[in-house]
Amino acid sequence: MACFESFVVLAEMRTGSNLLETTLNAFPGVTCHGELFNPAFINKPKTEEYLGITFVEREADPFTLLAAIRAQGGLTGFRLFHDHDARIHAHVLADPACAKIVLTRNPLESYVSRKIAAGTGQWKLHNVAQLKTAQVAFDSAEFEEHLTTLQTAQLAILRALQTTGQSAFFIGYDDLNDVDVLNGLARWLGVEGRIDAPSRKLKKQNPEPIEAKLTNPEALAPGLARLDRFDLGRTPNFEPRRAPMLPACHAGAQTPLLFMPLRGAPEDEVLQWLAALDGVPPGALKSGFNAARLRDWKRANPGFRSFTVLRHPLRRAWSAFEGRILSGEVKPVCEHLVRLYGIDLAEAPRSPENKRAAFLAYLRFVRASLSGQTGLQPWPFWASQAALLDGFGQIAPPDYLLREEELVSDLPWLAARIGHTASPRWQPVDTGAPPADTEIQNAARDAYWRDYEQFGFTEL
Repeated sequence: MACFESFVVLAEMRTGSNLLETTLNAFPGVTCHGELFNPAFINKPKTEEYLGITFVEREADPFTLLAAIRAQGGLTGFRLFHDHDARIHAHVLADPACAKIVLTRNPLESYVSRKIAAGTGQWKLHNVAQLKTAQVAFDSAEFEEHLTTLQTAQLAILRALQTTGQSAFFIGYDDLNDVDVLNGLARWLGVEGRIDAPSRKLKKQNPEPIEAKLTNPEALAPGLARLDRFDLGRTPNFEPRRAPMLPACHAGAQTPLLFMPLRGAPEDEVLQWLAALDGVPPGALKSGFNAARLRDWKRANPGFRSFTVLRHPLRRAWSAFEGRILSGEVKPVCEHLVRLYGIDLAEAPRSPENKRAAFLAYLRFVRASLSGQTGLQPWPFWASQAALLDGFGQIAPPDYLLREEELVSDLPWLAARIGHTASPRWQPVDTGAPPADTEIQNAARDAYWRDYEQFGFTEL
């Protein structure tokens, strides 16, 4: 049996969290303290102070309030929604001593219920004689946004549980009147007491069918038909997440411009241009960054700009193949090509046909590697540019995402943005033209589908 020191109810508006709180408070020794970290109030609407801690004090340091409720004795907890204090979200999700109760409800029901409550101003019902009713309009775009918000929040909770090796107690809106499920929740929490019936203090509002609550029920079917309920359109992505490659970054010697290179895309020639901005050799550029040094550089260079450069996936793959594979520099990849694809790399450069066959094998190897189908983890120079950018995004995404084929005009524009009246001449390195027949184009798209989809690349 789990032994928890506290609990949190992870829920959303109109999922039945008030009812669950009332039921939890019926168990001996259990106290649920409401929405303690709602950005508009503490505990409940129009409350500016709770347990001697003011709204202002909570905003300055939410952990004082968290400590205050936990000092009350017994098993204490609170309700937490996705838009409540992010500091508390991160803390409780990482705390294995805090039990996670995940409350969910049919998204369409919670959407309609929320619209009705907003229209009537009635968010709780204690006496059915005071029930306020209303019909609302179904808006498919509004509902889709509501659904996306719920799904995003649920996925964030799931990932936090998975990455920290925790479990949660999942309970649905319809379970809130099932005394066996509620007592099962108490057992999971480690609470000895049991209840004979669910709380009857709160009454269900709007028990009618969904269609009866809508002014336009005819819009429901076509609106829901637009949604991919099973996420069938999603392409699974097995490429490993990457850390930000801060050691590869370079900043101007005097110019407050930071280049965040993507391995395999233009790099050395961009560094030449960046150094020429200040009339210095590339060795004079600032480098050796880590998170702390990058933060210090940013603070010392107000008004700085950062940028990176994208290369077409097929051209990038060809550059890596010619520069690092045919040269034998990356032996693990060469061995994979020989063993798995029967490619003779020594023979490849001797004819266009052999070279094309070897390149096609390399593209197929990249696809397998990025799909998690080989034991060789992706190196940065063949990882997708999307994954490399995601890595930078963990610290700070670049301000500008330039494209190799447009640098002749974009680099002077960038120089002007940071105060240079003239820009050095862009001097690209000729990487040669890759074979670009249909089979090669399709293999490149299969390997780098994320880059093609995310950045809109077309065939060469």
